[in-house]
Amino acid sequence: MAFSRFVALGDSFTEGYGDPDPDRPNGLRGWADRVAEVLARQSDDFGYANLAIRGRKLDAVLAEQLRPALALEPDLVTIYAGANDILRPRVDLDALVGRYDAALGELAATGARLLVFTAFDPGDSATYKMLRGRFAIYNELVRESAERHGADIVDYWRMREYRDWRLWDDDRMHMGPAGHQRMAMAVLDVLGVEHDLAPLTLRESAALRRREQLREHAAWVRTSAAPWVHRRLTGRSSGDTVSPRHPTLGRVGAPDRATSI
Repeated sequence: MAFSRFVALGDSFTEGYGDPDPDRPNGLRGWADRVAEVLARQSDDFGYANLAIRGRKLDAVLAEQLRPALALEPDLVTIYAGANDILRPRVDLDALVGRYDAALGELAATGARLLVFTAFDPGDSATYKMLRGRFAIYNELVRESAERHGADIVDYWRMREYRDWRLWDDDRMHMGPAGHQRMAMAVLDVLGVEHDLAPLTLRESAALRRREQLREHAAWVRTSAAPWVHRRLTGRSSGDTVSPRHPTLGRVGAPDRATSI
């Protein structure tokens, strides 16, 4: 199946955080770029826009990205939003996904192929496993919404390979390059698009001694966890000064940058 206008919406997951590439906008590549590179090879008339911005909660994603996405008249739309809401102290999941469902309805009504994601399973995370119940409820509500609107779904929750922390960035919050590659493969597989992507080679995992584990954890708290908590307490977001990487339709091909069409 060939697509000609692919638009990606969401937060850091879709922006590509954790998959660095200094030659690309915002210094990132990510699974959506990887998918766009495959789709571009299958259509001479192809455009890709990525409107996602890190740190955005669901209402901000919908307020800032939904109308611009519709204006681009895509034939393929991906969206993942709500994970940043789940991490807040309080969240009404029914109301949250209710608003999400309404937006999915608008996107589906355009006739575009619509693909959504469940959230990952944090059961193996010492930091996030206390929120596992929230993630599970969110996921079931998203599955219901996807079924209602005829959307495809990448069930991140069931992708058990992500229990391997080598697929994650050092911040333990975002996928690393290998994780983004694996997600791109999953998206293309769900869409039924032939591709030659293969899993990236994972670094050797070393058994750390107790002292090394404590040192590594202390570094993570200092460089990732503490700044995240500080932003929450001060009402700031990592995306406050960030703009969409690809706000207009263009072609993306590694290692070239996007070019508008």
